[in-house]
Amino acid sequence: MATYRSPHIQVVAEAPRTPLVPNGVMGMLIFVFTELMLFGGFLSAFIIIRSGAVVWPPPGQPALPFEQTAFNTALLLLSGVMLFVTRRRFDRDRASARTPMWIAMGLAAAFVVLQGREWVALLSQGLTLTSSSLGSFFFMVIGLHAIHVMVALGLLARSHWRLRRGWLASSQLGTTEVFWYFVVGVWPVVWLVMYQ
Repeated sequence: MATYRSPHIQVVAEAPRTPLVPNGVMGMLIFVFTELMLFGGFLSAFIIIRSGAVVWPPPGQPALPFEQTAFNTALLLLSGVMLFVTRRRFDRDRASARTPMWIAMGLAAAFVVLQGREWVALLSQGLTLTSSSLGSFFFMVIGLHAIHVMVALGLLARSHWRLRRGWLASSQLGTTEVFWYFVVGVWPVVWLVMYQ
């Protein structure tokens, strides 16, 4: 069977393309963007409700512990710094990245525990999901952030497990970093808006 080739058509083989951003990182960036919109919507609604209130916090509701939560915020920010150190070490010597990643996870876990203690204290003072608009927004927004922290901790733990076994790719660490930096970065905004 004869094949016909036109003298005017030239077939050129394309070289494989290297993406500018790894697929996992790009997917996480898109997800984080949608989550930013979600937090932005909740915080905007909270600001509108608070600005329309005659008295804030509502009568019979406790003020949120701004100073106490400042310490928790510092722990979370330090965790982000430790993940940055993890990346720097990962690029030079992967084995040396384990310790800062453990520290990042430990600081994040401490943040979760301290925030949990804060929740219990506020519940005992009468702030509940149904006690007021403050309670509704507090538990919804802070709870949403807590879920994100727990998922991010899971990603950090998985990345550390893969790192210990020598299976962690740079793009996988990058995907975890994007999500963790989102969790760390959105918290100071949530804290400053909700706790004032």
